[in-house]
Amino acid sequence: TETFLMRSTTTHQTLNDYAAEGDNRLPKIYTKTGDRGFSNTFTGERRPKEDTIFETLGNTDELSSAIGAPLFLFLLQIQCVLQDVGSNIAIPLSPARDSHIKKTKFTAQPITDLETWIDNFTNELPPLTNFILPVSIVRFILTYVTTNVASIVCSGEADAEVAKFLNRLSDYLFTLARYATMKEGNEEKIYRRSK
Repeated sequence: TETFLMRSTTTHQTLNDYAAEGDNRLPKIYTKTGDRGFSNTFTGERRPKEDTIFETLGNTDELSSAIGAPLFLFLLQIQCVLQDVGSNIAIPLSPARDSHIKKTKFTAQPITDLETWIDNFTNELPPLTNFILPVSIVRFILTYVTTNVASIVCSGEADAEVAKFLNRLSDYLFTLARYATMKEGNEEKIYRRSK
């Protein structure tokens, strides 16, 4: 819905803008501007609700919610970065003003952070010698987001680092699942060819 879109794409930026200006008024939760099947990007451009950008924003929000469900403390930072991903996607680069682009530029630092965390966990894990069956719904949702974002990045409407971050996030979640399995004393579910 339009309300969901406004919350998921612009609320944190809007609230920051209000606070910076010393304005205690908050934006309305309902806007009624999407009642005819169109929504605004953060730049104000009107697009159909079925546009890939809005689908991707919804999938990104679903991914963040799934990550937050178990609420491991160290996953909070990833949820914050996913909000940054949403902000970058919500401002298609072609119609965006420089001020919009500057506020939502996605840098390589979160990618570097993920790679460091992956390496640290991997150093504690036994070598990977088998194909491990997927057990995380989070990585399943991430597949949708990654596919959508790849399309948006290839069209030049979002920063390339967004796609790189999501690819690395998949690797991180896989490694984290292996690490959690080891710490809990459980065995990994290994692929075995069916007879």
